[in-house]
Amino acid sequence: MKRLALGIFLTCSLCACAHDKGTSSAAHAEPQRNAPAKEAPAPPASEFKRVAKPVVDGTRTMQYVKDVVAFGPRFLGSPGHQKLESYLRTRLKGDVLEEDAFTVDSVEGKFPGKNLIAKFPGTKDGIIVIAGHYDTNYPLRNTKYVGANDGGSSTAILLELANHLREAEKGGKRDGYSVWLVWTDAEEAMRQWSETDSLYGSRHLAETWEKDGTLKKVKAFLLADMIGDADLNVDRDVNSAKWLEDLVLGAATRLGVQSHFFAREIGVEDDHMPFVKRGVPSADLIDLDYGYNNVFHHSPQDTVDKLSPRSLEIAGDVIYETVRLVDERK
Repeated sequence: MKRLALGIFLTCSLCACAHDKGTSSAAHAEPQRNAPAKEAPAPPASEFKRVAKPVVDGTRTMQYVKDVVAFGPRFLGSPGHQKLESYLRTRLKGDVLEEDAFTVDSVEGKFPGKNLIAKFPGTKDGIIVIAGHYDTNYPLRNTKYVGANDGGSSTAILLELANHLREAEKGGKRDGYSVWLVWTDAEEAMRQWSETDSLYGSRHLAETWEKDGTLKKVKAFLLADMIGDADLNVDRDVNSAKWLEDLVLGAATRLGVQSHFFAREIGVEDDHMPFVKRGVPSADLIDLDYGYNNVFHHSPQDTVDKLSPRSLEIAGDVIYETVRLVDERK
């Protein structure tokens, strides 16, 4: 579940002129704006004209999605959730992997949750976080929901990015900031989306990092969610840091895929919000129109056949290139 904030605007930001899928009727809360002190201008448009090299293997990433979906529903406390945790640990074996355990105390009961954090050290002092949730929603209605896009695509893209970060640090640290991949847990509401019934894992992680001083080291927080739609049109989120969203568009421009980005401007409540509220520069990469007017969202129709390896490539490459742009930023 993701929630839209008030103020939905159709835009043609910079050179991104993707086709419009229409506005959403959901309107629940005023957008939360970032702390002004964190805002800074993006590099000039001329910097984005350089061509970037794609790195993400869409076929391999799609296979990760298929692996994840094969576990079935992955809500808290389910066998599928436990199997996916084990799968992620196996895929990340040999990496520096930390687990942030917490308890979800909800109207449906208490459940164990776990954020998984793979750390890839860099030469610069600071951290870039790339996050995405791996759980599916609690089955109050849709017991056959397997979340290929909503949960599956973000899980898979992070696994694919881990392959490239692992390669980049061979022989030493990667040239740039440290990159931490975070598979957040319990993003979904247990019953009804609200400030207290949603984002359990990211709220816990943001609070933990605030207490131990980690948040001060985070240069950028990039969130991937619902990013495998075959008809990919990534929304521009007004709750995200403008300069960081500009870098996302710059990365897309370098890769020649800017037509898939920012035709629509909306406000989204997602796993980045606990970090936004603490002043961390954040950007949510999300395509909220999954199927026309989001008809596949949280339905049994959220299946692998609705996704595209090419969309996974585009999303993963843009995230990876955005990391490089943040590295280059003074």
